[in-house]
Amino acid sequence: MKASPAPTPPLIVVGSGLAAYTLVREWRKADPDTPLVLITADDGAGYSKPMLSNAHSKGQSADDLVQLTADEVAQRYQAELLTRTEVLHIDPTTRTLHLDTGSTLVWGQLVLAVGAEPIRAPLEGDALNRVFSVNDRLDFARFQSELEGARQVVIMGGGLIGCEFANDLVSAGFEVDLVAPSETLLSGLVPAEIGEALKQALGEAGVRFHLGPMVSRVDRADDKKLQVSLTNGQKLPTDLVLSAVGLQPRLDLARKAGLAVNRGIVVNKYLQTSDPSIYALGDCAEVEGQVLMYVMPLMNAARALAKTLAGETTAVQWPAMPVTVKTPACPVIAYPPRSTGAWQIDGSGANLAAVCRQGELIVGFALSGERIKERNTWLKAVPPLLAS
Repeated sequence: MKASPAPTPPLIVVGSGLAAYTLVREWRKADPDTPLVLITADDGAGYSKPMLSNAHSKGQSADDLVQLTADEVAQRYQAELLTRTEVLHIDPTTRTLHLDTGSTLVWGQLVLAVGAEPIRAPLEGDALNRVFSVNDRLDFARFQSELEGARQVVIMGGGLIGCEFANDLVSAGFEVDLVAPSETLLSGLVPAEIGEALKQALGEAGVRFHLGPMVSRVDRADDKKLQVSLTNGQKLPTDLVLSAVGLQPRLDLARKAGLAVNRGIVVNKYLQTSDPSIYALGDCAEVEGQVLMYVMPLMNAARALAKTLAGETTAVQWPAMPVTVKTPACPVIAYPPRSTGAWQIDGSGANLAAVCRQGELIVGFALSGERIKERNTWLKAVPPLLAS
């Protein structure tokens, strides 16, 4: 009697964020038959993470942001979806994953799309449970629940997420204090002049700024409010604290599996890790030395990897992809230079165009206010993020 052929080992994707779901959507177009297993520590709902930072002022809840339920994801992509499940260990030798449920899975190909986690600021005080980070939809649900009945919010961080939440919350009627150790906003993303233009606009909207010091303590106050202590000695009353001091790639799983890690999980231009059967994608990946935690690079890489996994080996190529800062008080678009250069600023008030030049070569730009309409013009002038 002829033996039945061995079942095809599945593609296993760890993660359920935008990177993971973009990947499986594109991959399924080319490969409708290979088994697919998705593993996620959360509820598996599909949503757009960038919408978290401007949902509250629109009256949107965490549930309103759901685009696909877990059941719809499983059905649409013909997947076995394991929700609220942790991967404890990856064994590259046997190609097995060990789960916290006690199960062991064998992969044909494995993709780590485990994302990034919030950097935890070193704080002291007896109210640290009132310091929140919003890194996913469930985080947002908890934070939004705590906003009910609140009036004052302290935001730690003057980067993209801190500024977007500041704009959103002040627009929703909250009193917002933003604390950051930098001299201006969006430091490292845009030149100081555009950071100052954004600061001016958010200040006019009602945001109060404390730039230079850091938060050192969060304590309970006598009137049931909180007291936030800054390193310059200032005390700020508030109802809750939002920490937006940055993200760092999740590396523990890859590191324990013996995969090469640096700032992220090290991958080549095909998103292949140091183990040829394992790939990494999204915020956790360091692609050819670059860690880009933005939507456009992530989606571009997911499309390339989908082709590779379906049998058409495809290198990631990143064209010039700017970063959009969702601050309606003063919209900002930035393409940070990857090399040193001199900034030239044109315009006045909130409407600025900044161009970074290295000799005759334009290596970056930043636009604010009405000047964001010039986005496409400057995109044609800058080099790609990653060429073939």
